Amino acid sequence: MSLIARHLEASGIPTVVLGSAKDIVEHCGVPRFVFSDFPLGNSAGKPNDRDSQAATLELALQLLECAPTSRTTVQSPQRWSESVAWKVEFQNIEYMSAEEIARRRAEFDKIKQVGQQIRDNTEALRSKKR
Repeated sequence: MSLIARHLEASGIPTVVLGSAKDIVEHCGVPRFVFSDFPLGNSAGKPNDRDSQAATLELALQLLECAPTSRTTVQSPQRWSESVAWKVEFQNIEYMSAEEIARRRAEFDKIKQVGQQIRDNTEALRSKKR
């Protein structure tokens, strides 16, 4: 994403990157960056929380409008949790019940089946074209 943002900027299209991996995104040198101290994959706000997502979007638009210099990073004031324990516990199998692990494993197996079906269908279509 960072490289795409830099390419767009070089073409005259301003960008703002939303991210949760501050060290990586800043290392890539994006022009404008909104950092959310949330788990990876949640940089646009908390899931199913319109207020959180709207606040993140508003912060990004403000940064787009008013960034004082290039390579500007703004940290979202939002918190994933009042406790920082989430950084250890989030997606950590040691903190999940056996039922939760089984549920996630079954969900993942379904996703793998869908992926395999898509691959099989794509290969079948390619074979017909040959």
